[in-house]
Amino acid sequence: MNKTVNINIGGLFFHIDEDAYQKLSRYFDAIKRSLSNSSGKDEIMKDIEMRVAELLTEQQKSDKHVINLKDVDQVVAVMGQPEDYRIDDDNQEPSSANFTSSGRKKLYRDKDKGLIGGVCTGLGHYFGIDSIWIKIGFILLVWAGGSGVLAYLILWAITPKAVTTSEKLEMTGEPVTISNIEKKVREEYESVSSKFKNANYDEMGNQVKNGAEKVANGFGNVIMKIFGAFAKVLGAFILIFSALSLVAVIITSIVMVFSSSMPDNKIVEFIHTPIGLETPLWIQGILFLFAAGIPIFFILILGLKLLVTNLKSIGNIAKYSLLGIWIISVGILISLGINEFNQLAYAGKTVQKETINISANDTIKVKFRYNDFFSKSIHDRDDIRIAQDSMGNPVIYSTNVGIHLKRTDNPSPYIQIETRAHGKSFAEANERAKKIKYGFKIVGNELILDNYFLTDTKNKLRNQRVDIYLYLPNGIVYYPDANVETYLDGSNADFDYYYGPEGYKYKVESDKLRCLDCPESENTNDVQTEEINITETNDTVKSVSVKVNGKEILNDTKGKKSKLTIDSNGIIIKTE
Repeated sequence: MNKTVNINIGGLFFHIDEDAYQKLSRYFDAIKRSLSNSSGKDEIMKDIEMRVAELLTEQQKSDKHVINLKDVDQVVAVMGQPEDYRIDDDNQEPSSANFTSSGRKKLYRDKDKGLIGGVCTGLGHYFGIDSIWIKIGFILLVWAGGSGVLAYLILWAITPKAVTTSEKLEMTGEPVTISNIEKKVREEYESVSSKFKNANYDEMGNQVKNGAEKVANGFGNVIMKIFGAFAKVLGAFILIFSALSLVAVIITSIVMVFSSSMPDNKIVEFIHTPIGLETPLWIQGILFLFAAGIPIFFILILGLKLLVTNLKSIGNIAKYSLLGIWIISVGILISLGINEFNQLAYAGKTVQKETINISANDTIKVKFRYNDFFSKSIHDRDDIRIAQDSMGNPVIYSTNVGIHLKRTDNPSPYIQIETRAHGKSFAEANERAKKIKYGFKIVGNELILDNYFLTDTKNKLRNQRVDIYLYLPNGIVYYPDANVETYLDGSNADFDYYYGPEGYKYKVESDKLRCLDCPESENTNDVQTEEINITETNDTVKSVSVKVNGKEILNDTKGKKSKLTIDSNGIIIKTE
């Protein structure tokens, strides 16, 4: 039965039995003796201890694991014996007895050689290429749409910085052994020493003097505090913005995922996505959560790093797992987007024409009606949604209906109904348009139109629409119901989009609609022509005559004072 002790190696605590502890202590003592003549001995020992602690952590199977002789032997096998790695001068290579290493690289940020965060330099070490090519790639991504900035920030947030000598060796793929740790520290030590040797001490003295004066004045401290405060403010801004954005993404994703169980889909009816045709909304919700939420999460971590000193990392496994999920989600969204675009590549339509048997001088009444099974208001414009008919069968219900007023030279008015839809081909689009069910009827001189249409759910949502073209001959009286305004469409129309208030009668005169019974304040479409005649003699106005539509409204020839006003429609009227 062996006694166990608790030890601290590289800032980590371990349970180790007495025999293993004694062997590990002798191992460290031997290393110290081998480094007695080395520059930076303390730094080398610190890095060696941290590397040993890392290897022991990898061998721990549980929190109660006790380090034994076998574990210590495995560490020694990786690190090597001190006597096998003596570096007495720069020209002597260390022996490699009893040592093997995979030389596997790890991704770190090289802050020492990097310009900003060391991301590009670290990637260059990892892939074995010059970092300048990585930097050029990020610049091209920025020009291509700004994605390079987002990618750089994500990599900055998830990639750890190479701080210790062991991490710097792992970054370049060199084995983390006593020899390489000692060699790396000596190189850095000698680099610093050479800088001091080659320095211009007179110039340095002046710089130190000037620097001392600045420090005495407190300028340097103020600048550092300002930059520190700026970093904190920036971190707080990033944290608040990213947190709110992440909450919004999560809520939107939950609504989309559980959309099918919501009553009447009232909330979902207002959610329109670019890939909303073939892909179920719950799948879109999951993909949206990953594609938008993961980058925002990493930006949130970046904000926390600016605010919190020594923030603990979420771990490489979590970082690279989230990055992989994000790449897969974006790839799936791009693929679905291409497929959705193909579903709307071609437009098709069907045309139905019906003559209204009334004379050109008669009155045609127009009104819309609704189906109270699907809606309780004529003004309910849900556009398009999945519903059930009176028999309980699922159908596509839509109020995407519009009426266009056209002029015709035919003696009688007529109506043209066009049903429209999209598809992967003209044949598919035309077939889908044919399957739209739309109803209307003509009763005497009254045209009654449905404000909705139906189609089978097998036809899918493919921008289905119904356009009603009402052709009116010259001289006919057009009498729209008050509900027509909701569905009036000015595209492809021969008359103004808004010709006046509904519920009044309009006579077709050429390409105009003249209201016959509108109140004067609302009659905005009667065409008026103004004629102003001014007579002058020797630069003196003798008379002013104003005519509107041939009717004289002002003839000031007797010195009377009259007032002319131009209303909001540009029409001259006479006021006393």
